[in-house]
Amino acid sequence: MHGSVVSIYAQSTTEWTMATEASFTVPSDEFPLGTVFKELPGVTVELERIIPSRDVVIPYFWIRGTAIDDIENAFTEHPGVKRIQSIDSVEDEHLLRVEWALDYDDVLTTLTETKVALLEAVGTNEQWTFEIRGDTRSDIAEFQSRCQELGIPITLTKLHALTPVETSTEAALTDTQQEALILAYERGYFESPRETTMEEIGDDLGITQQAVASRLRRGIKHILGNTLSDVSAPPRENT
Repeated sequence: MHGSVVSIYAQSTTEWTMATEASFTVPSDEFPLGTVFKELPGVTVELERIIPSRDVVIPYFWIRGTAIDDIENAFTEHPGVKRIQSIDSVEDEHLLRVEWALDYDDVLTTLTETKVALLEAVGTNEQWTFEIRGDTRSDIAEFQSRCQELGIPITLTKLHALTPVETSTEAALTDTQQEALILAYERGYFESPRETTMEEIGDDLGITQQAVASRLRRGIKHILGNTLSDVSAPPRENT
């Protein structure tokens, strides 16, 4: 599902100085890990987010939606990747480690060169969707300009400033996580018995069931993290 192109420049002067989140897409074959979709078009790939640095650029990622044993050989050679190693597998989910070629210009290496943090990255056979955050809107503009200079075909689909009245929980959630959680809540996914399924939610959002599961899991994790961090554990009673 492709979003409409967003203009980063049609904003007020005040908004340019505020922390900003953006979503953008990249064609599936324009990102190094996209080679897996040639062999496994139905899987979902999700980068395991960490704080990026010049030495380590998102070294782990998940593949969901296939139970094959030899997952490493599902990837064909790509100049942006030096080595891929399988770390662990549970049913149809696989955790892998990737060693990137840092001299290859792509979205991740561009993130390390600019003041932009990666919040979420999910790839399907159709496209990659990235959620990023900058301290100011100009940080997002710098990142977009750098991608254009390098010929990386990104399409900006969402852009919004984090307002002062935004709660810490809202700030912790990406737009896609918030969208999935709200829809799941409204459709009765959290009721017992459930009134809808992940597949039905995915149909409404135009994404796979695995992508829905990922967004709900990460969204709930962020909500719990923000909520429980402010709650003191009750004293244990002596027995």
